[in-house]
Amino acid sequence: MIELKFGGYQGDRSVHTRGGRVLAEAIGEETGGAVSLAFDENIVERGHKAADLLSMTESGELDGCYFSSSYLAKRVPGLGLFDQHFVVPDRRHAYALLDGALGDRLRQEVAAATGYEVLGYWDNGLRHISSATPIRNVSDCAGLKIRTLANEDHQRVFRALGFDPQAIDVRDLPGAVKSGKVDAQENPLTNIFNFRLHETHRHILMTRHLLGVAVVLFNAQRMAGLTPEHRAGVQRAVDRSAQAQRQFAEEDDAICHAGLKAEGVEILELDEAMREAFAAATRAEVDVTRNQFAPDLRELFDRELRAA
Repeated sequence: MIELKFGGYQGDRSVHTRGGRVLAEAIGEETGGAVSLAFDENIVERGHKAADLLSMTESGELDGCYFSSSYLAKRVPGLGLFDQHFVVPDRRHAYALLDGALGDRLRQEVAAATGYEVLGYWDNGLRHISSATPIRNVSDCAGLKIRTLANEDHQRVFRALGFDPQAIDVRDLPGAVKSGKVDAQENPLTNIFNFRLHETHRHILMTRHLLGVAVVLFNAQRMAGLTPEHRAGVQRAVDRSAQAQRQFAEEDDAICHAGLKAEGVEILELDEAMREAFAAATRAEVDVTRNQFAPDLRELFDRELRAA
């Protein structure tokens, strides 16, 4: 039997952990037991940073992992298409982009620039802003330290809103929130709730500024060493895991929203005027992000978004 080693960085209740478990079971089923997946659910518990998953997978220490596409956008600029804040309106549109010609094009770009293969795209959550003090309009953002991903496109957008962005690994995020090192942070509800960030941040602004994408990455050399039959089975298993994981993510939004409300967290929805104010404040920076992409890639994105 061939054993593949797959890594994650979240806890037992995470939609990513649950997706990884589906993947492990599906690989065995889709390969008739010829390939198995050993899933290390949370490398952070063994002293790693979450971002170590990327280097461990590319070096071959792990055979695969899931991780935010934003962390690879510097090496594969096309992945930054999903870092355009307030552009993709909902999950349905995002999934259509990922599962069509654009997703295929981005797989090719990752393969050309890195030692990875992208076998699938998971839902990394609709992102919102939590804070220690209420944020009710753009002016309330001024001077607040906000934890963001280690991605310059994200940081420019939050600077445009008046925030002071701080890149902090997810391993260190709960401590940064609890200690007051940051005044705000942005994440899906599942992370806000399951990392217990709401125990300090009692206010959540439902910005839905973007849908995060988690790429399912495998070491390219390891995949090349599989037989075509085994490789096809692994791909089918990843496809199954993506469908399940996305469903988990959608269901978890409702569960976490209810849980946060039950624990007394203030959840503020953006009305149309407020959303337009946030979008207008960031539009110039989103355009900077957009203009980094090749014209044909921008056109493909726009065409597929309109068709979704």
